[in-house]
Amino acid sequence: MAVKNIMFDLGGVLVTLDLHRFIECFKEKGMPDVGDLIDPYEQKGFLQELETGKIDKESFRRKLSEYAGRELTDEDTTYILTGFTQDVPQYKLDYITELRKTYNVYVLSNTNPIVMDWFESSAFSPAGRPLSDYCEKVYTSFEIGVAKPDPDIFYYVEADARILPWETLFVDDGAKNIETAAALGWHTLLVRNGEDWRDAVDETLRSLTQS
Repeated sequence: MAVKNIMFDLGGVLVTLDLHRFIECFKEKGMPDVGDLIDPYEQKGFLQELETGKIDKESFRRKLSEYAGRELTDEDTTYILTGFTQDVPQYKLDYITELRKTYNVYVLSNTNPIVMDWFESSAFSPAGRPLSDYCEKVYTSFEIGVAKPDPDIFYYVEADARILPWETLFVDDGAKNIETAAALGWHTLLVRNGEDWRDAVDETLRSLTQS
């Protein structure tokens, strides 16, 4: 059966991430050792609580302030969390805009409300458009209440978007996320952070059409 839907990860796929810069942002705000919080694919501690909707932005600011040993502002938390983003390549956004002429395009991301406030502003893309302008719908871990690679986030998306796994291609830079999606019957493509994956997506779609 032909692919009708494409589900893209956000960080590492549509947006290039810089883990080193992310860590430096924490250090600049007085937190030199954040290894117990940061993971490239699924965060830990109260940062993970923020990404799964267990705490809100204000609770996170208070917990981060306690962690830093000093009072941090909303601007501080935004500066730290958006520090993960190195680049938003417009060519990738233009590419998925073209894909939408043929496919339903969605985004599925482990992220938090502070970062999403920025992604949903005109500052997100070089073209001055928010993320939601480029897809049918954005699915986030903090709104759903569970993060990849938990199968429940995929079940939620299937039900909400009314998509079938065998009609859907999932593109992600996390091997565990890809493994879960594949086990649930999704077509998958594993890419690298910062990679120009357009040819790989085209080739995958061609091979799935021919199979």
